[in-house]
Amino acid sequence: MSPALTVSDPTTVADASADVSHPVKPTFVLHRTPWRPPVATRGDGITLELEDGRTVIDGVGGAAVACLGMNHPIPKQAIKDQVDRLAYVYNMQLSNEPAEELAKLLVDGSNGAFALCGFVSGGSEAMEGVIKLARQYFHETGEPQRKNFIARQLSFHGNTVATLSLAYHPARRGLYEPILDHDSFHHVSPAYAKRFKRPDESEDQYVERLRKELEDKFIELGPDTVIGFVAETVVGATTGVVPAPKGYFKAMKSVCDKYGALFILDEVMSGMGRMGTRHAWESFGDGCSPDIQAVAKGLGGGYASIGAVLMSPRIRDGLYSQSGLWKHGHTYQAHPLSCAAALAVQKVIEEEHLLENVQKQGTYLQRVLEERLRGPNAIAAPYTFDIRGGGGFWGVEFEFEEVDAPKPDFKDGQFALLAQARCLQNGLVIMGFVGGANLEGTKGNHLILAPAYNVTAKEIEKISDIFVTSIEQVLRESL
Repeated sequence: MSPALTVSDPTTVADASADVSHPVKPTFVLHRTPWRPPVATRGDGITLELEDGRTVIDGVGGAAVACLGMNHPIPKQAIKDQVDRLAYVYNMQLSNEPAEELAKLLVDGSNGAFALCGFVSGGSEAMEGVIKLARQYFHETGEPQRKNFIARQLSFHGNTVATLSLAYHPARRGLYEPILDHDSFHHVSPAYAKRFKRPDESEDQYVERLRKELEDKFIELGPDTVIGFVAETVVGATTGVVPAPKGYFKAMKSVCDKYGALFILDEVMSGMGRMGTRHAWESFGDGCSPDIQAVAKGLGGGYASIGAVLMSPRIRDGLYSQSGLWKHGHTYQAHPLSCAAALAVQKVIEEEHLLENVQKQGTYLQRVLEERLRGPNAIAAPYTFDIRGGGGFWGVEFEFEEVDAPKPDFKDGQFALLAQARCLQNGLVIMGFVGGANLEGTKGNHLILAPAYNVTAKEIEKISDIFVTSIEQVLRESL
């Protein structure tokens, strides 16, 4: 593990994932890493300039956020224009024009799936708002006994205490277990066929097993006590871009419908175009729209901090028949600057036909990764366990234990973190994660790519080249 970075003598810091030492300046930020990350100073398109003079490619949009890249003129101008008109109002006193227009755009573009939305400051707040909204709905519609949520193991729904309770990410929630709510939040198996489907099961049989497990959990808790089932439409960081098997959401929703519970989707990472459709559930083609949905990252594209909770006509009708309001609020809810930025981002996506580009370039990225990582002469081929995803959201998982190939020795490092660090050294920002290949979160290495929606074929080739080269370098040094 890297030594702690001290402010008193911050001349160097060892980055354990990169196995290098590099000079740093003093920091008074308590970072999410035990070292001071490189400082970005400028951005243009998918490139970022760093304080040390390097230029790197952002191949993952920060955290699947920067869907238009940096320095796009339209959201920049929208923010400037809005700050000239109105910087802030408190949404319990006054609404604002960009919030009203953005809400209309999201509802009108949902083909009837959604009827209302509420705005928050980001993904964790969105999922916190989802939890409270779902409870409020049943309290106001005459079923106050409903208090239980069912989510999935190896899920992640945010970093608040409630969202850590809802999800089941062993590493992220471990420290906080003593203060988590274990009475109202319950879990069933992940929908991760590549790892957990039995050898003798068909995909349909696997889905049926998961459907029955969910129904059994309803019965165990008491069907009339369950508020809803919550899932990431495409699991992001925890397992590395894992779409559900065919028919899964239709089966899960059928259980919710049978017992009057809510079907709730978390599309904070996978939604708002990331999968090549506005909503990730649309990419599955089964029409399983949720009762409540959270979105965030691709909504504002990094030009502002914003998230949203989307509500179906069922939720609207229930609330409007009683209080007619959302009993959830924050100081910066529906912030005019954030809503103006997000509105501009969504208009750019539509007017520049970027969802079509996401699908096109995503198909190309998949093909290049398959050829370079699994080709006949690829050093990574024996260890490339899975390449999966869709649109502009791709994960590559590696397996080193149960393979018929020489076992690499990563010394005290972990492959995903070593590969992430090597990519950065070579000029590419990606996301690398360990855990997610077993329920305990102690096994597994996966890397994530999520380039901007307006990425070009040449940029895809450059991203792929640095990505694969970095993986190969780490493997060669470890074999």
